Amino acid sequence: MSSDDVTAATFEDVEPYDSGMLDVGDGQRVCWEVLGNPRAKPAVVLHGGPGSGCARKYTRFFDLDRHRVVLFDQRGCGRSTPHAGDPGVDLAANTTQHLVADIERLRDHLGIDRWLVFGMSWGSTLGLAYAETHPARVTELVLGMVVTTTRAEVEWLTRDVGRIFPEAWERFRDGVPQALRDGSLVDAYAELLSSDDAAVREQAARDWCAWEAAHVSATRSGQPPDPRYDDPRFQMCFARLVTHYFRHAAFLDDGQLLRDAGSLAGIPGVMAHGRLDLSAPLGVAWALHRAWPGSRLVVVEDAGHSADGGIGDAMTAAVRGFASRRD
Repeated sequence: MSSDDVTAATFEDVEPYDSGMLDVGDGQRVCWEVLGNPRAKPAVVLHGGPGSGCARKYTRFFDLDRHRVVLFDQRGCGRSTPHAGDPGVDLAANTTQHLVADIERLRDHLGIDRWLVFGMSWGSTLGLAYAETHPARVTELVLGMVVTTTRAEVEWLTRDVGRIFPEAWERFRDGVPQALRDGSLVDAYAELLSSDDAAVREQAARDWCAWEAAHVSATRSGQPPDPRYDDPRFQMCFARLVTHYFRHAAFLDDGQLLRDAGSLAGIPGVMAHGRLDLSAPLGVAWALHRAWPGSRLVVVEDAGHSADGGIGDAMTAAVRGFASRRD
């Protein structure tokens, strides 16, 4: 799930004071940037998708005088290489465990001891996985539109929520061969995206992105569609990476992030979630809140799966509230 629709075009003009391409092994190079105050509290931003890529618009959530903000494109997307928009790129070395290791390599490369972890949608799954693996490296967690990418969540997103968007879902379902429509739609799309026929791959990428746009738009009436979905290269990258992670339930034991939430005790955290989020129902964030000692859950009554409005405001307040906190 992407939901990287942060509306703040002027923040694209903010320039990093440091940037580079980090060799993380497996033939992968991760693009990173650092913005803000080099002497201030460090924070890392984990983008959604998987496969959306990061952008400087995320600096809108931070006071750049009081934070040192690290942005990076996860393996295979954005400006990182090789790019999953190229159908021949092998995704075998692109898993949650690889991404968690990349975050640690980047932290070490930048000479950061501990940092605030900020993530939305898929970025919340990755943020939880990182924090549960390396709790000593996390000062705080700020998560929005919280998901844990379990098999049940993937089934909801690809089939069950179709009861609310029946027209769009039927188009999504009908994008796969009839014989496969009663099975895993994620697996079916992943197969189409690896077809030898370029036309088949491209149509599958368009169909997957059209369904993504449909279910995240529930509370965004009047807002234009995300222009990234008009880019065939972005479509292919996004569809390939999302189906890759979804069909493997994020490469985690099912329910692992909730099961291990007790390891986050002592890490202050804020989760912001919309009560009207049809892409990711509130129950996941609620269960995490109950299992994570010391966490705070902000429920935004009129929000869906979008960082605009109340969810963005809640995340901004949390980040800025942590800015002066001593580790």
